[in-house]
Amino acid sequence: MAAPSTRSPWHGHASADEIERWSAVAEEVAATLAIGALERDRTSERPFDALDVLRESGLTNLMIPAEFGGHGGHWETAFRVTRILARADASIAQILGYHYVNLACVVFYGPDPVKQGEWLRRSAENRWMWSDSFNPVSPDLDIIADGDGYRLSGLKRFATGASVADIVIAGGIATGGELDGELVIFAVNTKGEGIEHLDDWDHLGQRASASGSIRYTNVLLSRDDIFGVDTEEPFSAVVTPGVQLLFGNIYLGIAEGALEQAKVLTLARPNAWFLASVDRYADDPITHRAFGELIARTVAVEALADRVNRSYDSVIDLAERCTAEDRARIEIEVAQLKVISTEVGLDVSHRVFEMTGASSTKMSNGLDIYWRNIRTHSLHDPVDYKKIEVGAHYLTGTVQPISLYT
Repeated sequence: MAAPSTRSPWHGHASADEIERWSAVAEEVAATLAIGALERDRTSERPFDALDVLRESGLTNLMIPAEFGGHGGHWETAFRVTRILARADASIAQILGYHYVNLACVVFYGPDPVKQGEWLRRSAENRWMWSDSFNPVSPDLDIIADGDGYRLSGLKRFATGASVADIVIAGGIATGGELDGELVIFAVNTKGEGIEHLDDWDHLGQRASASGSIRYTNVLLSRDDIFGVDTEEPFSAVVTPGVQLLFGNIYLGIAEGALEQAKVLTLARPNAWFLASVDRYADDPITHRAFGELIARTVAVEALADRVNRSYDSVIDLAERCTAEDRARIEIEVAQLKVISTEVGLDVSHRVFEMTGASSTKMSNGLDIYWRNIRTHSLHDPVDYKKIEVGAHYLTGTVQPISLYT
C-alpha cells in the first residue's frame, strides 16, 4: 500500500456514519434556510444571516481536517450537503459549495504542507467563508511587481459569494519580480483596502448568491497571500471537475426540491379535472404518471451523482500520484453527470406545473424559483459542449484541454 500523501490532507472515503451525521445537519440547516428563501430571492440582498447559519452549524469547517481544527469531512459528504441545501435554497448551496472548492485551492495549488496547514488552521479558527473571482471570461487581472510583493488591479464579474465571504481567491499572470510570467494563485481579505464589491448581480435566478462583480484597485499582495502557481499538473487540475461535480449536485438538489414542493401543492389541490374519474387531482392516474416519470429520472441522476461523488474522493486520495489518465477519467464521469443533471433538472422544474395547475403559479407559492435558479446557473457553461466532451472521448479517446470549464 502506498504511503499517505503529504501533498493532500484528504484520504480514503467517507464512512456511513460521517455521511449520516452531516446529512442530518444539512437537513436542519435546509429547513431553516427554506423559511427565508423566497424573501432573499425577491430582495437579492446579500445573505449575511444565511451564512451565519452555515457557520453555526459547523458546515463551513466540514472539509478542514481535524488536525487543523475542522471536522475532517470528505468530498462525498460535502457534495451531498450542498445537494440537500439546494433543495431549499440553491443560492446558499452555491455559496457553500464554492466555499469548499475555493478553500481546497490552498491544497490544489499549494504544494507546501506547512503553508497549507497554516491557512486551514486559520480558516477553522475564524470560521472563514471562501469565495473566488476566477471568471475566465472577464479581462485578466494586472499583477505588477512592487518591492517584495505585487500590486493587483482589475475587474472580475460573477464573483459568487465574494461580497459576503471573508476570503476571496483569484489568479493571474505576474509581471516582474520573483514570479514573473507565472500564473499565481492568491487569497486576500474581501474587506481589504482597494477591494470594491459592486453589488451588480441582477439576474433571473440564483438571486441570493451574491454573484456581483469585484474591482481590485492597487491591492497589495504579499508573498504570504500567494499560496501557489498553476502548473496544470494533474492533481491541481482536478479542481475543475470538482467545480463541475458541485454543479451536478446542485442541479439534482433543485430537481428534488421542486418535486417535494409540487407534492405538497398537489396534495392540497381540491377537486379534480372535470373529465377525470376521480375526486382529487392527487388520485388522478395522469398525475401519478407524470410524477412517476420525473421521480424515476431524478432517482437515476441521484444514483449517478452518488457514484461520481465517491469516485472524486478516490482521485483526491491519489494526490501527487494522480496522473493525466486519472484526471481525464474523473473529468468524463463528471461531464456525464453534468449533462443528465442539467437536462433532468430543467425538465423537472418546469413540468411540475403540469401537476400543480394554474393556482400554483401564484407568486406566494414560489414554485418558479426552482426553474429560474437552474435555468440561470445551467448557462454557466454550455451543456452541448459537455455532450461533445463525453461523445468525443467515447469514440476516439479525446480529452479536452484543461481549462476552468473542463
